Amino acid sequence: MNKLPKPWAGIFSALMGAASILALFYFAAWAKDSAPAIAVDTTPLVRDAKAVNSYAPVVKKAQPSVVNIFSTQTIHERLYRNPLFNDPMFRRFFGDPSGSDGGNQRDITRTERSLGSGIIISPDGYILTANHVVEGMDEIKVAIPDGKTEYTAKVIGTDPPTDVAVLKIDAISLPAITLGDSAQLQVGDVVLAIGNPFGVGQSVTMGIVSALGRNIPEFNDDGRVHIQDFIQTDAAINQGNSGGALVDAQGRLIGINTAILPSEGGGNQGIGFAVPINLARSVMDRLISGGKVTRGYLGIRMQDLDADLAQQFNLSSQNGVLVDDVMPGSPADKAGIKSGDIIIVFNGTTVDDSHSLQLAVVGSASGSTATAKLIRDGTEKTVSLKLAELPGSVAQNGIPKTPPASTATDALDGVSVDDLSPDARRQLGIPADLKGAIVTDVGQNSNAADAGLHPNDVIVEINRQAVVSSQSAVDLCIQAKGKRILVKVWRREEGYAGMHFLSVDNTKRK
Repeated sequence: MNKLPKPWAGIFSALMGAASILALFYFAAWAKDSAPAIAVDTTPLVRDAKAVNSYAPVVKKAQPSVVNIFSTQTIHERLYRNPLFNDPMFRRFFGDPSGSDGGNQRDITRTERSLGSGIIISPDGYILTANHVVEGMDEIKVAIPDGKTEYTAKVIGTDPPTDVAVLKIDAISLPAITLGDSAQLQVGDVVLAIGNPFGVGQSVTMGIVSALGRNIPEFNDDGRVHIQDFIQTDAAINQGNSGGALVDAQGRLIGINTAILPSEGGGNQGIGFAVPINLARSVMDRLISGGKVTRGYLGIRMQDLDADLAQQFNLSSQNGVLVDDVMPGSPADKAGIKSGDIIIVFNGTTVDDSHSLQLAVVGSASGSTATAKLIRDGTEKTVSLKLAELPGSVAQNGIPKTPPASTATDALDGVSVDDLSPDARRQLGIPADLKGAIVTDVGQNSNAADAGLHPNDVIVEINRQAVVSSQSAVDLCIQAKGKRILVKVWRREEGYAGMHFLSVDNTKRK
């Protein structure tokens, strides 16, 4: 390789050094310009202060940052001139007339509108709102509270699992809100909800933090992944408040209003929910920097521990989650996590229940390395694993509802079992290598029914001993000692097939 003469080499080196400094300065400036300037105040609330007579100064501080959002979507539909044929059930029985006579149908275009709120989080026009306010919309308008200015907004990114969306308008020197720290919230803290309910205009309601860390199963019935850690409040939240601000007593943004449990009339009944700002900000940062959010995936089926299961596994408390099943090829599988393990710590965070583990997992980036402390056969063990990316079809990391345990015949009395036949395997999709006894009937008033055993469940273990046939299941039941027995079953449910644990009462009914 040819070398420069020493004088020129020194000059060249100096030029390259200067260029490097300039490049670093340029990219630092670019990064600074590309990220929004967000004001954050994490100073703890003073909770022993005297009661105030007015929250007007707080409202005056936060209200200018809350905007109205008007979204429109153009929908094209094909309708039949005879209204009966617009009913799919009617066409099913009487046929579709469109094939023979195009005059029986007509194309129409209608506009669907959505009303909501949003929060200015930077002076240069970044806005946080609820995803459902803008999802699928063709045009989004943002009206500033001064009542004189309206902007067309661009969608920077959306995240349906958390119901968070980030918009951008072309503006400067906007009144940006100050972000607080939702991790410091306590039940009983005063909060104000600001938004545009029912389109009547910007309104403020007051309440308290009613609960923290809420997970509402009723919101999870659309087949999507849902990540919930809601702030619950009794501050009135109504239609149009979605995407608006929930602020603390100092006017700092601590949540994005997103949902209510409606009354029969559809209005507020004092149970509203907001996405914590810490979760929303994490989503927002990733949407702004990369346009999407990827989340960690562990690949387990899990259930919460109740008192009976904790006793079966010789645990001193009900903290942690019981691993029902491990998805083949998943990070958990590769790390050696097994069915029957109890995960008690994930990445240094104590696991109280399945919800807390789910939040810890999805809060970690896909591809990152994590550690899990677990209990196996009474011994603590720590494993290291590399998280995969959460698939869109895996809701809640596959967390099922914990079946009810009950008091009350002999082990599995009232239960009929049979050997696994080729027909049963074929009809129920039971894996060819799975051994066990299939449940053909469960007595309605039996202990097994109370514990959640179902027909077509396959019993694979009784008190951690393998079941290889119907006779072995009977033998193990006869041998079972103690007030309760631990039953491991394979079952097929909607969208899932795998293992599950049950704790069954082993005493006779009176």
